[in-house]
Amino acid sequence: MLIQKVVRNCFAGFKNVNFRGSGHQASVAINMRLQHSQPQHGEALPYRPETASAKTLMDIGTRRIFSEEHDLFRQNVRRFFQEQVVPHHDEWEKAGEVSREVWEKAGEQGLLGIYIPEEHGGIGGDLLSAAVVWEEQMYSNCTGPGFVLHSEIVMPYISNYGTTAQIERYIPQMAAGKCISAIAMTEPGAGSDLQGVRTYARRDGSDWILNGNKVFITNGWMSDLVIVVTVTDREARAAAHGISLFLLEAGTPGFHKGRKLQKIGLKAQDTAELFFEDVRLPADALLGEVNKGFYYLMKELPQERLLIADMAIASCEFMFEETRNYVMQRKAFGKTIAHLQTVQHKLAELKTEICIGRTFVDSCLQLHANKKLDSSTASMAKYWASELQNRVATQCLQLHGGWGYMWEYPIAKAFVDSRVQPIYGGTNEIMKELIARNIISKK
Repeated sequence: MLIQKVVRNCFAGFKNVNFRGSGHQASVAINMRLQHSQPQHGEALPYRPETASAKTLMDIGTRRIFSEEHDLFRQNVRRFFQEQVVPHHDEWEKAGEVSREVWEKAGEQGLLGIYIPEEHGGIGGDLLSAAVVWEEQMYSNCTGPGFVLHSEIVMPYISNYGTTAQIERYIPQMAAGKCISAIAMTEPGAGSDLQGVRTYARRDGSDWILNGNKVFITNGWMSDLVIVVTVTDREARAAAHGISLFLLEAGTPGFHKGRKLQKIGLKAQDTAELFFEDVRLPADALLGEVNKGFYYLMKELPQERLLIADMAIASCEFMFEETRNYVMQRKAFGKTIAHLQTVQHKLAELKTEICIGRTFVDSCLQLHANKKLDSSTASMAKYWASELQNRVATQCLQLHGGWGYMWEYPIAKAFVDSRVQPIYGGTNEIMKELIARNIISKK
């Protein structure tokens, strides 16, 4: 049965779990299409409370967009983060990077490339299964592993625009966690404005010669493969018409990784500068068609913005529950601070805002699962959810008092990690521009 394969794939390597049948196969070609169960004629689907009605905001078995199969998958993903990530995260924060071992373990559990077609070497699961991984990482409060960027940002470019040879060369290794990937867009003088890219690749016979540098590249230090956004036609009528994407492997002559950047948050997530000095790339390193890179970027960015939004709401849910637990235990004036009306009202405000945000983001997840999410709506989700995440982080830390400022408390880490959300994936100022453009455009 399909669901048994899914469970076996997820539970492999965990303690005290036994299955009948053929033992676990580490292949990432297992089909994990977790579809909503269809009721029999006249039979209603089991009741699934929405987040607002659940006992906690992180309850399994809630939200109508998910099925019982997703719940089972979520249990296993939650266990993976608790067993394989949480115990090591402090160590990784000091190192400024996670271990390669955790990448391979994630690959063994089928947590990488979930939304990539099985025939391309991915898992072949649905979008909601991928979203489970995004959310559970935030529920663990461990931002170090760059699984999401690798799986739902980088891999789709290769799957959607790569040649058969490129897909066969990279996707299976990426799904196994043996080839860590990054995408190099941002430059010192070009952040959200992708048309301001200065990295340049010129033709040299059938090859390309790449020069330039990138900054703030997630997974950059550990990367085995980087998609590089570069100008290939300086004479194009518009910058957008002269950008291409290239696949660049670590160790290629002329490709150098700079220092791991020291950030105020995301301390376990390796972020680096990348430098290209006369890097010779063969013709088959081009991803997709020449000068079509900007079009590909615009087509893929809505998914990136959606996952940022979903992770932001999941972080809000985690911070709320962490704060709820704290105020129920912390005593002041002879009783727990949860008895103070000002604290109760603040919790009521926070829960209401989070549940409103969750409803909108879940709607966006459904739209995207049906290929109906447009750029403007994805921009709204990213803008609203990341701003909410920062408001929730500030107010939850405040409710912790002085202890909230101590690094040993989870809310402190969640607070600093939240600050980058309105910046990457396109700043929220750019999101507003995109939303406004759609408002005032002629119909």
